[in-house]
Amino acid sequence: MSDICRNNHRLMQILLSPVISEKATLIADKNEQVIFNAAPDATRKEIKAAVELLFKVEVDSVNVLNLKGKVKRSGRFIGRRKGIRKAYVNLKPGQEINFEAEAK
Repeated sequence: MSDICRNNHRLMQILLSPVISEKATLIADKNEQVIFNAAPDATRKEIKAAVELLFKVEVDSVNVLNLKGKVKRSGRFIGRRKGIRKAYVNLKPGQEINFEAEAK
């Protein structure tokens, strides 16, 4: 497999899901940002390339946030949920991602 094909395959696995919530919608309207759950080992450059490849938009910058999983217990056993890596993607002015159109 060539490097280009291998890299595109990797980029398709970087973004796990968009975060669609009240807070994410407010951030999107105010700051032209979109929030995604990303793979735990994804770098900022990979996230930027993945968004540009999948949604055909121009990305200005990417901020990343690592959230630790909650501690939960079942009886006397204590465990921890999986952590999440969130990517706050700043789009260049005039760019927009419409998830409703992408789903069709």
